[in-house]
Amino acid sequence: MSRLLRASILLLALASCGGGNSTAPKNMDDACAIVRQRPAYFSAMRATERKWGVPVHVQMAAIYQESKFIGNARTPHQFALGVIPMGRQSSAYGYSQALDGTWDEYQKEQRRRGAKRDRISDATDFMGWYMSQSSERLGISLNDAEAQYLAYHEGRTGYANQSYLEKPWLVDVAAAIGRRSEMYRGQLEYCR
Repeated sequence: MSRLLRASILLLALASCGGGNSTAPKNMDDACAIVRQRPAYFSAMRATERKWGVPVHVQMAAIYQESKFIGNARTPHQFALGVIPMGRQSSAYGYSQALDGTWDEYQKEQRRRGAKRDRISDATDFMGWYMSQSSERLGISLNDAEAQYLAYHEGRTGYANQSYLEKPWLVDVAAAIGRRSEMYRGQLEYCR
């Protein structure tokens, strides 16, 4: 076998082992289809549910909203004068769209320096960690996808100050997440 052929095979093998998934599941409105297409997602979410108590359907609804299940999701670029790139809207990245500072806090507190935002098991563990703290500090039920999302989006201080009330669009998004969570819950009961 030629060196070029061996190098090509090696490169192809390495490329196929890439990081997070960069495409969304085919049918994001069907929890059972997501589980069938991406069983690793379900395994990660079940592990998070066991560890932190956050139900799978709540995690799924939040991840749908944050990244559409795309592991390398980023916020859009900002442009000055419509053409000059000025960087991204925020440092949010990965399945959970965790911000740099919050992700660093999670890694330090949980002693998970090797955790990556584009790895589904790390992203769901992060969400479980964050939502369980919101439950402890703010009294938000782990089953309440709508309120959990408002605390996730606004931060716990913003949620406590009800900053979301000044953002009707965000209240609408959170309500949609609550409906999606319930839809996923019903579907998961059926497909399990």
